[in-house]
Amino acid sequence: MTASVSDLTDHLGFWLRQVSNHVSQAFARRLADQGVTVAEWAVMRVMFDEAPMAPSRLADRMGLTRGAVTRLADRLVAKGLLLREASAEDGRAQTLVLTAPARDLVPRLAALADANDAACFAHLAPADRAALDRILKDTAARLGATAVAID
Repeated sequence: MTASVSDLTDHLGFWLRQVSNHVSQAFARRLADQGVTVAEWAVMRVMFDEAPMAPSRLADRMGLTRGAVTRLADRLVAKGLLLREASAEDGRAQTLVLTAPARDLVPRLAALADANDAACFAHLAPADRAALDRILKDTAARLGATAVAID
């Protein structure tokens, strides 16, 4: 007797990955035109509302390692989008601050994110979009998926 083997397309995870890859890659292309990566955008977007911020706080906020945040910060500093400043409370500690060009860029990048979302999901009826949003958020919460997806 031969055991039944499910097909790749029999799994919700397969379809979720198909859609996720398309949406993410389309957004990455839009961001590349602006000279930033998805990971850099995520850092800037988090910091837009919460800066200045200690690197350790940013790592905790995004669910990333401190090493990953250091590498991302280095890239953003090199691009003139982030500054490292001595902490007002402890001169040995550093805080990260978005530069003025970065603060100007974030709303434009957010508009690209909105446009990408619209391009990928505009075909959904409002109720279907709301249901998908609810299902994905509920599933992420149940799985404990709290880290900001950057790749």
